[in-house]
Amino acid sequence: MIVIFDLDGTLLNTIDDLGYACNYALEQTGYPTFSIEEYPAKVGNGINNLIRRALPETERTEENILRVRAHFVPYYNAHNCDLTRPYKGIPELLATLKAQGHLLAVASNKYQAATEKIVEHFFPGLFDVVFGEREGIERKPNPQIVYDIFSKLSPLNAKRSSLYIGDSLVDRDTAQNAHVPFVACSWGFVPRETLLRAGVTHIIDSPEEVINELKQY
Repeated sequence: MIVIFDLDGTLLNTIDDLGYACNYALEQTGYPTFSIEEYPAKVGNGINNLIRRALPETERTEENILRVRAHFVPYYNAHNCDLTRPYKGIPELLATLKAQGHLLAVASNKYQAATEKIVEHFFPGLFDVVFGEREGIERKPNPQIVYDIFSKLSPLNAKRSSLYIGDSLVDRDTAQNAHVPFVACSWGFVPRETLLRAGVTHIIDSPEEVINELKQY
């Protein structure tokens, strides 16, 4: 089976490094900053959208977003593993899935270079394919990232032997758009109550539950 994981908020708690990088970039460009606790509500759709949400409403032009991004990316590249950590139970889960012969993939809206670096740093050799935001390809919830994973791994009947695990409504929509079963995790950036209000009913509360989920497919 192909098991597709979102990255931020699903495999890794990246919020501190994202928040500090965004605050640094905002400071460099003369904009107000935020507490780290405010950042979970701003992430989930790629770096440009994170910056857009962090900017004052009257300043959310593409020019300003790119100006802030120019400071964000170098800082984040240098510091994206400083405070980021796997969620409890994730390393053990991935090792178990790999030992059972499953194919593992990452589907992230984080830009590709950072996605590759972080995955290799925390989970060396465990993932068969790692895709982030790539130039010319629409980000999630567009399903192209999932189709590219299938194309890369090219197993028989890929869609019928796959499971997508993520913490956000963007992940839910991506899985639905790709016609792949979806399971939401409650330990990430989106509270369980928010997922439930949005109609998500298939929610797990610990990485260990993934093993039982796979038995259903």
